[in-house]
Amino acid sequence: MESLSGLFCLRLPASARLAPARRRERPCRGGCLAALVFVGIVLQYNSLLGQPLEEAIPPPRRFRVTRAASEIQVDAVLDEPAWSHAVAIDLPFEWFPGDNVRPPVETECRVTYDTDNLYLGCRAFDPAPKQIRARLADRDGVTSEDDHLGFLLDTFNDQRRAFQFRVNPLGVQMDAILSTSEGEEDSSWDAIWNSAGRITAEGYVVELAIPFRSLRFAISQEARTWGFIAVRSYPRRDRHEIGSSYNDRDNTCRLCQANNLYGLEGISPGRNLEFVPTVTASRTEAREDFPWGDMVSDGLEAETGLTAQWGLTPSLILNAAVNPDFSQVEADAAQLEVNERFALFFPEKRPFFLEGADFYATSIQAVFTRTVADPLAGLKLTGKQGKNAVGAIATLDRINNLTLPSNQMSIPTSLDQDVAAAVLRYRRDAGRASTFGVLYTGREAEGYHNHVFGLDGYWQISRSNEVSFHYLRTYTKYPTDFATIWGQKTGSFVGNGFTINAWHESRNWMGGVSYEDFDPDFRADAGFVPRVDIREIDGFLARKFWGRPEGWFTFIGVGAWVNRKQDHDGRLTEQSIGLVTGYEGPLQSELNVQFGVFKEHFDGVIYDLNRAEVTFKIRPSAQLSVSFTAALGDEIDFANSRKADNLRLIPGVQLRIGRRLRIGLNHNLQRLSLRGEKIFAENLFQTGLSYHLNVRSFVRVVLQYRDVSRNPDLYSAPVVPEEDHLFTQFLFSYKLNPQTVLFLGYSDNRLGLHEIALTHTDRTFFFKVGYALRL
Repeated sequence: MESLSGLFCLRLPASARLAPARRRERPCRGGCLAALVFVGIVLQYNSLLGQPLEEAIPPPRRFRVTRAASEIQVDAVLDEPAWSHAVAIDLPFEWFPGDNVRPPVETECRVTYDTDNLYLGCRAFDPAPKQIRARLADRDGVTSEDDHLGFLLDTFNDQRRAFQFRVNPLGVQMDAILSTSEGEEDSSWDAIWNSAGRITAEGYVVELAIPFRSLRFAISQEARTWGFIAVRSYPRRDRHEIGSSYNDRDNTCRLCQANNLYGLEGISPGRNLEFVPTVTASRTEAREDFPWGDMVSDGLEAETGLTAQWGLTPSLILNAAVNPDFSQVEADAAQLEVNERFALFFPEKRPFFLEGADFYATSIQAVFTRTVADPLAGLKLTGKQGKNAVGAIATLDRINNLTLPSNQMSIPTSLDQDVAAAVLRYRRDAGRASTFGVLYTGREAEGYHNHVFGLDGYWQISRSNEVSFHYLRTYTKYPTDFATIWGQKTGSFVGNGFTINAWHESRNWMGGVSYEDFDPDFRADAGFVPRVDIREIDGFLARKFWGRPEGWFTFIGVGAWVNRKQDHDGRLTEQSIGLVTGYEGPLQSELNVQFGVFKEHFDGVIYDLNRAEVTFKIRPSAQLSVSFTAALGDEIDFANSRKADNLRLIPGVQLRIGRRLRIGLNHNLQRLSLRGEKIFAENLFQTGLSYHLNVRSFVRVVLQYRDVSRNPDLYSAPVVPEEDHLFTQFLFSYKLNPQTVLFLGYSDNRLGLHEIALTHTDRTFFFKVGYALRL
């Protein structure tokens, strides 16, 4: 249910994490190598590492839903006659830290519906209501740190994809899509629905009205059956996760264990038509001659745009945008940039691309919509009928963003030309929860093209075992002058990419192997694949130990990994072997420790490196969360081609004052040194302050300060000794729903260099308003 940092997803060797798998999480690339023989045994003889393959578990509970006996007003009171006649669903299973034991608190939910909406109402009883953890937050700001209730709706009842709705005791909303094949939640999905929350003397009450037009499901003359799970997060000394369905820790498929809601009749998602006109205005001033020139502005720039959505059928949605507003008002989290060889990843945040984004997710990230920067128009089609799902995206962009990958580095660049891009996707369900699909992405411009064709599949062999694969073939051509300047091939060239993963996860063990192969000519310009000319095999094996509620630990994991990468000429690129352990305990504390021995190739030399990392998190009270990461060991100084000593410290604090004010502080320090003498030090300080006026509106201040100091005597080429960057943003936000919004804000950037104090480089005032009109 949760999308938590502690999930058993290890991104090794760079950042190992061990924590309980509260839902199935896909194995992450960069992992490790338990033996191939081990995984073969696991796939064939599951009983060796967990419960017998056909272990009897309780059948899904079934609940008959009836029509509402009266009108319902969403106010978190639940006093209408409809609620007394609605089916009652309790939450009798504690999933974590207990294993399907009786939970410490009781929860009663009721479900009913009318022609337009599905209604959910819950009473969450609490023996100490003053200890309820709830705060006002931006939409999608509900986390495991809050008390909240959540609901999964598998509207196709195919155990592959579910709509998720969460609400905290104050009515703050979060929604997401859960995909079984991808094993992760996509919280970028936004729907229009209504909710309310209220803290009472007995606990708290939440009430939801979810319009059927915000969901997708097949039309049928017969009564429908939907998969359904209700989940309650109850964070106190431990964070208790409580559910309405039995949760088998030997089963990686959460939706396969869902309750059934049956009896839904006379409902339809409709062929709803939705228009979202937007007006965006901004005024930017920039200093053309830094640092002494004047700030110059081109005046006020205003644009109007229109995004439309049309349900061609109840399960097939067409989105179109003319002069679309693809702006984002949320600042990207800054990242350290010094001594990095490969392009940094920033997640998509623009609404047009977010809906249905999980449908295009595959093992290889062949679709990364942030490559679309300044489009003239966009078109998107998504839908499912029976076992078949289809999707398409088409855009016309004013700039052609590219990443030039290789084995040793990647180079982000662009071509100043219009580019037409398209994505086509088809996926077919198979078996209980398996899928197979095809994918095409294409980009065309003058003198340039990149076409990618692929096959992918996800096969759930048993409750605890799965295999996924993805194969892509690419056809690329760069403009001749561009290819010559950047050292790329001239003329057309062909590349291939392939990955396969085998994964086992049961109550007490988890492990797997993966293989990945990208040849030197592989290019996925519509995606994010910053490294090619690589063959990688890795694997992982871990033992899990479960504690008891109120014990000194709730979870401990101990694991090991091995990893090897080489280029297509057989030269070693990277190799590592290491150990990792994870702990969870009282006060929602987490401790992860890893140590690894590495070999890494750079500039013709193979370096022997030892690295260790410790991460600790704790929430001593409802108002305070503290985290700290320390990494030390050997690192390659890429600017000077030598081995150096690396230290990285990342302390963080989240402070909540009352229910309205939240302050976040984060510092990221990296220091590279040679025999005790500093080569460079990079400090990144980020702080955010949010004050919420109510559930729908807030004001926020963001500061990001970066300071880089270098020792010119230890560099082989001239460098800037000192540089500072300061970014500030002020924002007022009002959201009636995800599409009806008002933003007012200001942002600026300052740059400081050696002997030049921080000086404005640019500043922008912006305004945006959008209104969702449903017909």
